[in-house]
Amino acid sequence: MEENLPEFVQPLGHGVYAIDTGFQRPRFDAAYLVVERGHAAFIDTGTNFALPRHLAALEALGISRDAVDWVIPTHVHLDHAGGSGVLMRELPRATLLVHPRGARHLVDPSALYAGALEVYGAAEMERSYGELVGVDPARVRASVDGETVDLVGRSLEIADTPGHARHHHCIWDATSRGWFTGDTFGLSYREFDTPRGAFALPTTTPVQFEPEPLKASIARLVARDPAQVFVTHYGRVGDPRRVGADLVELVDAMVAIARRLKDRADRQAALEAALGDLYVERAAAHGVAFDAPTVRRLLDVDIRLNAQGIGVWLDRGGR
Repeated sequence: MEENLPEFVQPLGHGVYAIDTGFQRPRFDAAYLVVERGHAAFIDTGTNFALPRHLAALEALGISRDAVDWVIPTHVHLDHAGGSGVLMRELPRATLLVHPRGARHLVDPSALYAGALEVYGAAEMERSYGELVGVDPARVRASVDGETVDLVGRSLEIADTPGHARHHHCIWDATSRGWFTGDTFGLSYREFDTPRGAFALPTTTPVQFEPEPLKASIARLVARDPAQVFVTHYGRVGDPRRVGADLVELVDAMVAIARRLKDRADRQAALEAALGDLYVERAAAHGVAFDAPTVRRLLDVDIRLNAQGIGVWLDRGGR
């Protein structure tokens, strides 16, 4: 049935499909559908506005809605889990598996909405996320580090991976030898691919960035010797060992910038400028052909949010 897939659904092999959720711009935000013998699991959901694409993907692949067994957000940031409530309403037999620190926020998303509102503002919340819908608590399960959940004989293993957020877990799929990494393994947009492979940078969005736990989580993922990782922003990334080393190096560089600028009166603007310079320099070293203004434009949202998250970390003591 793959020849009839909508353009926003990309087959990645081993029954893994990337669904472009349509958030912000094309190939910016992915949810994943893992298909095994007529059953399926969603990993990340995108926002409410991704729902029609998810249902269209199921229909195109010939999977009934009651054959979706799992919905597994990597963490509860809204570009990953904001659509959980509306999606679960359409999947009568699915269980939502979420990090224990995030479960209550998907049952009652009011605090989650309020936190995002403070970061993004009312107009952006309405435009990009819509009204959040809670999930029936009877259908929500908190994950346990190291547990394996079953998709009709296909094992999906959960790993607690703090650093980007304390409510973050990643999912190991032994069939594809791939991790579904949410934001733990950074951002890697396909426009930045070069003959050297993927270019990636860490994501330090508010409010729980912690550099040492993030580096430890990256090391944990790499230690499994994956063939590939599936990042939410965006798609499949090969050569995880090299990319992981690049991410750790960048985390250290970003922390050094943060400590140098922590007492600036114009700290947010200074962080944005310095992070932009860092990413332009690293992209050029990777062989990315874009000029500096194009790199900054494509990474504009990430630069701004990374600077905000680093600022929150500094205000907590920068440890």
